[in-house]
Amino acid sequence: MTAQLDTGIQHTFREAMASVATPVSVVTTTWEDNHYGATVSAFSSLSMDPPMVLVSLDRRSTLLTAVRSAGRFGINILSVSQAATALKFASSRGIGKFDGVSWQPDSGLPRLDGAVSWLACDLVDSVQGGDHIIALGRVVSVETGDGTPLTYHRRVFGTHVAL
Repeated sequence: MTAQLDTGIQHTFREAMASVATPVSVVTTTWEDNHYGATVSAFSSLSMDPPMVLVSLDRRSTLLTAVRSAGRFGINILSVSQAATALKFASSRGIGKFDGVSWQPDSGLPRLDGAVSWLACDLVDSVQGGDHIIALGRVVSVETGDGTPLTYHRRVFGTHVAL
């Protein structure tokens, strides 16, 4: 009986979370001369003083291992024109995600060309949260640009429209 209840809650929770529009970002890092990245939607500002962010990473991911080992990560907040990039970093596993993707090194981290904003972070701490790990990062470099951010809502990519 508990398993059915848990499955029902998980399904309803998944549906509830799909109704929340979130920014689409690619978290990147470099470790042992390899580049790692993954698309995330669970990313948020945490503190203004000092500037900090949090990002939720799958606890089984190679990206999490690389972030912990490198002690740093970048957040590329994608533009509305980068849906294909978001899908590539969401669906492929391991090394090689950067093949065919235009990027530059910035603060020693992979920065994707065309992103609306960029943050380079030092890993401050990590906290367990179910099947994910919440990485807390202190922002050491940040840049913003023009463009419309890519969002994810009801399982499709789109963008925010001001009323």
